[in-house]
Amino acid sequence: MAKQYWLVKSEPFKYSWDDFVKEGQTFWNGVRNYQARNNMRSMAVGDHVLFYHSNEGLCVVGIAEVVTSAYQDPTTEDANWVVVDLKPLKQLKKAVTLAAMKQEPELEGLSLIRQGRLSVCAVTPQEFKTIVKMGS
Repeated sequence: MAKQYWLVKSEPFKYSWDDFVKEGQTFWNGVRNYQARNNMRSMAVGDHVLFYHSNEGLCVVGIAEVVTSAYQDPTTEDANWVVVDLKPLKQLKKAVTLAAMKQEPELEGLSLIRQGRLSVCAVTPQEFKTIVKMGS
């Protein structure tokens, strides 16, 4: 199966890229949107994930990797919600702002732009490559 690409959002005052790097791995919890949950259910070990600081910063700051497929969210007994485990791979040399992404024609279809409130989005291989290039 081909590698897939994703984007996850976190408010840096709650859980920042630096927090993530310090921990070395985390389970991605707190998702309470069905479309975002379905995206997490589609994640596979080895998929790459853009880490986006939402609310403050509004930028992609790093790349993570999916290290487990979806399993029951341990923070709730509601079987509707799942988590995946992620580990940080690499911080981008420069953060890629939402404003910069909106100016890039290759990113006009990006879920982050079209569905701004969605916390876990699919990203095409070309979108992923473009964002990583913008951050290097």
